[in-house]
Amino acid sequence: MAVRPGIRWDRVGRVALLATLVVIVFSYVSPARQWIRQSGTAGHQKQELGDLTSENKKLKRRLRALRDPGALEREARRLGMVQVGERSYVIENLP
Repeated sequence: MAVRPGIRWDRVGRVALLATLVVIVFSYVSPARQWIRQSGTAGHQKQELGDLTSENKKLKRRLRALRDPGALEREARRLGMVQVGERSYVIENLP
């Protein structure tokens, strides 16, 4: 009569624990990847916010400057406009 080996419950327990560990690790992979992606996006958005804040300050300074009474004339002259009765000159070929 041949002796049948019995079930090795210690090995079954180890395999079950290993399978449980693998399931737990895989359940954390996707959220970890998402967290890393969001961290990068947050850094990019903070940089963009800083850029937009500085541009907003610059535009507010320009708005205050344009509300000055002589600002319209200065802006028109910067664009090359002249008042009625004035002569405009164009100088070409300056060294």
